[in-house]
Amino acid sequence: QVQLVESGGGLVQAGGSLRLSCAASGHTSSRYAMAWFRQGPGKEREFVAAISWRYGTTNYADSLKDRFTISRDNAKNTLYLQMNSLEPEDTAVYYCTAATSYTYIGPTADEYDYWGQGTQVTVSS
Repeated sequence: QVQLVESGGGLVQAGGSLRLSCAASGHTSSRYAMAWFRQGPGKEREFVAAISWRYGTTNYADSLKDRFTISRDNAKNTLYLQMNSLEPEDTAVYYCTAATSYTYIGPTADEYDYWGQGTQVTVSS
């Protein structure tokens, strides 16, 4: 079992930046690919970005890759999401997730095995 706890969300004005963190605990000796998803008000959960365990290979939603950067520090068991030039449309609960397949970095939520509780990001116009 792996526990994931997100932090770093909050209220920010349009054009601003935030960095989300996700701390993993529990069975962290295993190798997990990790990802961020988000769910805006009245919307379905959507893929944001993912990163593999070993080489840090990344995958992004096309609409976000120019503004968001995913990274990880395996020594600290922590995942990050740097979000720049935020827009009101980025308002959502952001979820951290981990896949036991440490190479999977795709956008399918069902492929991920562990989920955090989410952190709220609100972007005001």
